Amino acid sequence: MNMAKNKLPASAYTDLGEATVLNYQLSLKGAERAYRRADADDKKVISGMVSDCEYVIAWLSTGRRPKNKRGIERRAGYEREILLDPIRMQAFASNSKAGSPANLTDDQRAMIEEALRYLSPRQRECYVLAHGECFSQAEIAQMLGITRSSVQAYIEEAQRKVSEELQQNLFLWK
Repeated sequence: MNMAKNKLPASAYTDLGEATVLNYQLSLKGAERAYRRADADDKKVISGMVSDCEYVIAWLSTGRRPKNKRGIERRAGYEREILLDPIRMQAFASNSKAGSPANLTDDQRAMIEEALRYLSPRQRECYVLAHGECFSQAEIAQMLGITRSSVQAYIEEAQRKVSEELQQNLFLWK
């Protein structure tokens, strides 16, 4: 076989076109044939190719991520919706007045204040630290001297209240 350095022979690869189940099945068959003929070192690499092809075929066939127990349509409400725009929430927490496009107008700041006004002081503090300052629940718990489960409960209750307020108040955006 006549091969240039770092180039495969013309017959060693085939362009299968777009990513369809049929094309991945053809690739899988080719990888399985190569696996049967390969030595021990090549079998490790080729087995990865086989498993990748099987993964993509499963994803394309079902329309969802393989082995994912709960698809997005089966998640709880707080897991699939963003209550307030994260960029606006972070701008609200930073209280910056510089010329950045991420900064809030006075009306936008008032809208967020309206959505947060039904929260207790502790719920508001945890919610703003989590969604505005982007701290983890563990970091918030350490800062406030409470347990992580308490922080989680405060944030979940705050999300529930903010969600109710967003659904009921016509002046707030989603």
